[in-house]
Amino acid sequence: MQQAKIGRLLVVGVGLIGGSFALALKAARACREVIGVTSGRNTCDEAKRLGIVDRASVCLEEVLPQLEPGDLVFVAVPTLAVESVFVQLKRYLPAGVTVTDGASVKGSVVRAAEAVWGGVPSFLVPGHPIAGSERSGVTAARDDLYRDHRIILTPLEDTGVDHLRRVEQVWQAVGAEVLKMPVEEHDEVLAATSHLPHVIAFSLVDTLAHDAENENIFRYAAGGFRDFTRIASSDPVMWRDIMLANREAILKAIDLYSLNLSSLRGAIAAGDSGALMGVFTRAKAARDYFTKMLAKQAYSDSMQAQEITFIAQPANAVNGKLRVPGDKSMSHRSIMLGSLAEGVTEVEGFLEGEDALATLQAFRDMGVVIEGPDNGRVVIHGVGLRGLKAPSGPLYLGNSGTSMRLLAGLLAGQRFDVTLTGDESLSKRPMNRVANPLRDMGANIETGPEGRPPLIIKGGSPMKGLHYPLPMASAQVKSAVLLAGLYAEGRTSTVEPAPTRDHTERMLQGFGYAVSRDGPEAALDGNGALKSCRIDVPADISSAAFFMVAASISPGSDIVLEHVGINPTRDGVINILRAMGGDIELLNTREVGGEPVADIRVRYAPLRGIRIPEEQVPLAIDEFPALFVAAACAQGETVLTGAEELRVKESDRIQAMADGMVALGVTARATADGIVIQGAEAARVFAGGTVDSLGDHRIAMAFAVASLRAKDTIRILHCANVATSFPNFAELATGVGLKLQLA
Repeated sequence: MQQAKIGRLLVVGVGLIGGSFALALKAARACREVIGVTSGRNTCDEAKRLGIVDRASVCLEEVLPQLEPGDLVFVAVPTLAVESVFVQLKRYLPAGVTVTDGASVKGSVVRAAEAVWGGVPSFLVPGHPIAGSERSGVTAARDDLYRDHRIILTPLEDTGVDHLRRVEQVWQAVGAEVLKMPVEEHDEVLAATSHLPHVIAFSLVDTLAHDAENENIFRYAAGGFRDFTRIASSDPVMWRDIMLANREAILKAIDLYSLNLSSLRGAIAAGDSGALMGVFTRAKAARDYFTKMLAKQAYSDSMQAQEITFIAQPANAVNGKLRVPGDKSMSHRSIMLGSLAEGVTEVEGFLEGEDALATLQAFRDMGVVIEGPDNGRVVIHGVGLRGLKAPSGPLYLGNSGTSMRLLAGLLAGQRFDVTLTGDESLSKRPMNRVANPLRDMGANIETGPEGRPPLIIKGGSPMKGLHYPLPMASAQVKSAVLLAGLYAEGRTSTVEPAPTRDHTERMLQGFGYAVSRDGPEAALDGNGALKSCRIDVPADISSAAFFMVAASISPGSDIVLEHVGINPTRDGVINILRAMGGDIELLNTREVGGEPVADIRVRYAPLRGIRIPEEQVPLAIDEFPALFVAAACAQGETVLTGAEELRVKESDRIQAMADGMVALGVTARATADGIVIQGAEAARVFAGGTVDSLGDHRIAMAFAVASLRAKDTIRILHCANVATSFPNFAELATGVGLKLQLA
């Protein structure tokens, strides 16, 4: 990044915030001179001695006329003192100088500007650095205070473009991340996340300090108390001003906290174990997620914000035994049905990936007490079909299309309104395919443009049973309709044009809910009840597929995948690999919780290209990225048709795989409903190079497997979303022989 260059920096208020900004800009060599204005001569001398400023003054009107166009004024005084600084700026500030500030209440700054100038002048760029320290004053300043921290700017409609750009550049020069936010939103967010915690810390310490009956309370305080109350050592004057300046937003946050605290007190007084577990599990989950974001330096609600690249070196074979994570489809459904059951449901083998965790968090947000996950174990305290509560805000579902489509069905019959949102990728996926039949059942559902998220579901609509022949083979659409049927009067049935995964039907029966199945038709009657049960989630065949293909294409490979679900509506990858000549053996076949399970042994065998039977397409819809890699290593041509569904997954998987293969030297041609791949008999089929997974986890893993038959390194871009379905993929892959690194 090119360093920003300004002429002079004038810091009004050379304490922790202003002094650190001055030191940081000097360290970045982004200004030629720093002038400090402070309230006392001693502070002036100290600032110069510490090298924070080049010169200093106690008289602002004395130095303002010395500024020139392109210079920057940083106002770092207490919030309620900003207006008096603005009065002097109005009288003495030369034209062309930019002004910004560091106050934590932007509404107060805007009101001060309006009081002085009659409006917010174009040269003023309100800002707030999200950084601080227990220490204050000029001696606390340091040049790294803002590095890797957020700076929130709140420009207004009349803010000058050049002035805004200048402020952005100087903050970027000191290593900060610059964000923009409306003034009102900033003050509400900061009231909840910063100002309220300070209120609580100050109040708690003050309360305990007045506890005359327990003089040893601070002497024996443990580390948790010290950590929690650390912020009560902050500057009292600054925080007095913040409380007064952002009074309305802070009062709103305090009222909400007080209400929840009162509810928690009531639960303790009543000995209500369930309510206490609800509060504590929700809080732990939220804190763990926050900690994870900090650890990854990903200050966003989506894994898309992280850039992860797979670097796959050429390898030779895979060998060993492994168990891939639990089936994602069953993990989703175990949380959904367990939450709606009566009693406590125990789940083993739950997939702790981002997608399944999004479903889990959604039900926590709707009042369900869920313990875990802890090494795949989850305990769900069901609330019954009518026991869900309105969430406090939109339900964010990340990258999970399964969560959004199945939840649409479950929530269509609730009494409350709810909005379902997702990340950038999910927000591009079609939702009318579920919204339309749900509307036919009586649901009130609004979608975004072109039938895409967000989904807004209005509660209270009476639902009626529906006979619905599916226009496409989609387990998600089928499941959404059947789940909505739980709340409908009468009978609900679906007829699918080709077999799709039947986990919903099987699991409903496992929870004691009658589902009749007759060939392609599944049906149930509404207003029954779900009874809690125990669920053992088998390993996900979609995740196992990458290792099945890896062993099939690399000479010398012999691998055993343990406890894999082989549901006949999901076994297309086995059937297709066998048709290509794959050596696949099912061992120790058994049934667990109504689902067929086996250990799968795969050994290398030469593959041949085939025309994939269209009846197998729905049975392997998620496994095709891996199967395309197998096709590239097979002798002859492989042709896929009838797979239009692949174009509306997390990415257009047909085009993305075709583009990636061509980039790696494979002859591949995308068609409207499939692909044609010309296999090669060479020992090394794939050239080295770079491919873009487009944030699609299955494409990323497929090209990682391709490295087993690559001539040189394959770099795979945008791989963060592998965590959505297979969080330990890289670890397991390297354990059996792939040479995979993350960058």
